[in-house]
Amino acid sequence: MLIFSKTDKGKVRESNQDAFFCCELPDGSAFAIVCDGMGGANAGNLASETAVKRIRDYVINSYRTNMDDVGIEKMLKNAIVSANIEIYDMAMKDAMLLGMGTTAVVSIIKDNTAVISYVGDSRCYKISDTIKQLTTDHSVVQSLIENGKLKPEDAKFHPRKNVITRAIGAEENVAPDTISVELKSGEKLLLCTDGLTNFVDTGEIKNIFEIHKEQEAVEKLIEKANQNGGGDNVTVVAITV
Repeated sequence: MLIFSKTDKGKVRESNQDAFFCCELPDGSAFAIVCDGMGGANAGNLASETAVKRIRDYVINSYRTNMDDVGIEKMLKNAIVSANIEIYDMAMKDAMLLGMGTTAVVSIIKDNTAVISYVGDSRCYKISDTIKQLTTDHSVVQSLIENGKLKPEDAKFHPRKNVITRAIGAEENVAPDTISVELKSGEKLLLCTDGLTNFVDTGEIKNIFEIHKEQEAVEKLIEKANQNGGGDNVTVVAITV
């Protein structure tokens, strides 16, 4: 598998509150984490970095080559719950950190099956001849869409488009959602923060992968997000099976 990644603070933010990790596991499976922190001062940075470290360590210590999809799903959920406990406890002990939290989208691709666990509005897409969003945002605008009160095409311009309804560390308990999807040879999995999806539409994302090879495509996605305003930190991880 090919794994490429990049992060950028964008054109507006003073710091980068995104964090990520990706690697190949000992059996050749791909493992990736993307987080987007929230909170005042350095709290967002701390939340995303802590989540990435906790999830990374949990998975690397728990992963076994004979794990099936069910076992991987359980492990990823437990890793996210473990990160939630640590970040929530940190905030409870320090008033300066109250309200901090982070999104997370985590995936392991093993034997052409991607298991994805997520909280918040960082996304995962499958890219082949088409582009398909695999995750469902835990956000106010997504709830409005599901209730028929907002059209999907209007979501990007809604005044509460950045308000999420679930985050790691924001509450004592967290409920990650998990999905599994089959990938064929040559298909790609894209994990990203909303610094990409708020500034580059899915058609542009697909077009960039059609024109450029993986590493260059990742760089072009961030370049395009910045060209289109760069109003947020942006992180991209692309994995080709």
